[in-house]
Amino acid sequence: MMLFPCPVVRRGAPALFVLFVLSAIAGCSAPGIRAESTQQESEAEASQAADTQPGLTVLRGDYLDRETVRDWIRRTSEERGLDQHRVAGLFARLKHRDDIIEKISAPAERTLTWREYRPIFLGNERIAAGRRYLVEHRAVFDRAEARFGVPAEVIAAIIGVETFYGRITGSDRVLEALATLGFDYPPRASFFLSELAEFLTLAEQEGWNPQEVLGSYAGAMGLPQFISSSYRRYAIDFDDDGRVDLFESVDDVIGSVAHYLEQHGWQRGAAVAERWTPASADRASAGALVRDGLKPAIATESVRRLGFSGEAGGEAASDAGVNPARQRLSVMTFAGDTGEELWVGYMNFYAITRYNHSRLYALAVHQLAEALGAGT
Repeated sequence: MMLFPCPVVRRGAPALFVLFVLSAIAGCSAPGIRAESTQQESEAEASQAADTQPGLTVLRGDYLDRETVRDWIRRTSEERGLDQHRVAGLFARLKHRDDIIEKISAPAERTLTWREYRPIFLGNERIAAGRRYLVEHRAVFDRAEARFGVPAEVIAAIIGVETFYGRITGSDRVLEALATLGFDYPPRASFFLSELAEFLTLAEQEGWNPQEVLGSYAGAMGLPQFISSSYRRYAIDFDDDGRVDLFESVDDVIGSVAHYLEQHGWQRGAAVAERWTPASADRASAGALVRDGLKPAIATESVRRLGFSGEAGGEAASDAGVNPARQRLSVMTFAGDTGEELWVGYMNFYAITRYNHSRLYALAVHQLAEALGAGT
């Protein structure tokens, strides 16, 4: 199977694409996108191909019409050691996706309240499936927990929230999604262009056909929905078969999720979050501790003065090697079924938000993990 499909050619289009795409045609039978000849040699081959096929042009998508895209292909190919003309061959068939822009403009984490968000991930079916998943792969979960310090239930909850334990891994072409977001979504263009470059590099390293890889509308892949940069940095070979596979290897998936959280500050044995119901007289003062940022910024003493008697500064924190006097917390509010809920989040709650930068997400993972643990 060829890594890149050959672009289709027809008569009557401008010569602008001859250098980019006919060079891809000349080499489309060779696998890989690493540069194996000099740019001058590749350009010469493209010119020769154009000379021998006068009047032929390429049936293309809309991205190669843009100078900014062509400049990005040249620059990224040089920086990453990829074959510029083969990368251009990939872009020859890409199309802008309006539906991708619509999806990322209104994600559930921004548009739903906790009351609306919670039932999506805390239903009986997902909990039951998670308990079965834990039983089925108990040995792997135990190995990951022992090595990285992340409880099995938290690892399973991440996978459960992300893809329903592998049932729903995404149906969007990752290459097309990242191109759309990188070139047509200005609020996060730099991030998604970086991820696009990471994806092309990852596809080369893993021997993937970039046009066949499916994932989420934001370019996340596999059972744990790793973006390309996370796949390259945090995914691990946990079944020792010599390769990293987050699509088929449950061992690699479990180990990689645990490794990711450990690398982002997970504290072995420490708490994640606790509900706080302050006395009526202290509610206003407790509410004043709420901050917009995700990183814990409130001193332990600030909540203890207001009567909080949870694990903040308690034995669990000390047993986990956390200095209670120096511990920082988050105070958060959520719109729940019976009104406003006040929660205290610890560093492990923050570690979960490094996976998805949303408090709703982190609280769903925490509560799902608790529900999974209640059945073991």
